[in-house]
Amino acid sequence: MRIIGYIGAYTPFAAKPMNTAWLVVLVLICVGVGLWLLSFILEALRRAPETPKQLSWASDIAIDYLTVNGHRLRYIRTGRGPTVVLLHTLRTQLDLFEKIVLDLARDFTVYAVDYPGHGYSDIPKARYDADFFVGAVEGFLDALDLRAVMLCGVSIGGAISLIIAGRGNARVTRVIAINPYDYAKGRGMARSSPLGWMIVATAQIPFIGETVMRLRNFIIMKAVLYGGVADPASIPPSLLREMYDVGNRRGHYRAFISLLRNSASWETATAIYRNIRVPVLLIWGDLDWARAGEREHDRSLIPSVEMVTVSNGGHFLPLDQPRKLQELVVRAATAH
Repeated sequence: MRIIGYIGAYTPFAAKPMNTAWLVVLVLICVGVGLWLLSFILEALRRAPETPKQLSWASDIAIDYLTVNGHRLRYIRTGRGPTVVLLHTLRTQLDLFEKIVLDLARDFTVYAVDYPGHGYSDIPKARYDADFFVGAVEGFLDALDLRAVMLCGVSIGGAISLIIAGRGNARVTRVIAINPYDYAKGRGMARSSPLGWMIVATAQIPFIGETVMRLRNFIIMKAVLYGGVADPASIPPSLLREMYDVGNRRGHYRAFISLLRNSASWETATAIYRNIRVPVLLIWGDLDWARAGEREHDRSLIPSVEMVTVSNGGHFLPLDQPRKLQELVVRAATAH
């Protein structure tokens, strides 16, 4: 009887820590479910921007659309001379080049296009991997029957340009690849900022990635973009706001998650760089996310390549150093 009484007297005290642990777990589950439900409410309340009828930075340049692989893509064309096609980064749009388009148009016929799932192009349900984007750009070149093209791309735009050249596309005669995004299994954006790391890390987790993306806000967007430039003042406030608002288009965040979850495809595709037979100018901002070994890896793969590093330049080089970038494009076009 004494033993039974002893055990009975102390059982409640032994159970108390376990009860506390379960309470903590229950609270975390409730918070998680609450945030998950809140994310759907916030997403439903977001207002998608109206599709602009003209560019805010160049009202005299017409905005056009064409259908490629069943998807409607927004693009612009301006200038006269040899053809240059500008390809933007992940999560941005053709307006990334607003600081250099007009100057380049004095020497070139300039095209810029929004990829599917970006800007004001269609947002199809698809696997947003390297092949998907390469197919969209090659389809764009075919649809407009562009020839003797110099592809000039930034980030995934640089990787797209190199992959297309590696495929031996006869429409492409030269490539300028700026900060190509083809390293670290496509997770280089995690180096932009702590918030950038959070987005990349959580995007890989089902349900959690979607929830975090639905809870996005302007502060997060700004932190990631600021982490991609040498000087935050180089990003026009109107462009920053427009790129954030574009993310409110229906399906946009899901396309971005798909891109992040298939990001390893960019590094895998570098194997085709060895097949490139056209001149390549490889440009890096000295403050880009890519590390020295990753930059050298690209140079070692490309047969006919010149590599240049631009001082005081980040990942979004057309915003950081537009004048220097323009000079390099002109120089590459006239090189033999």
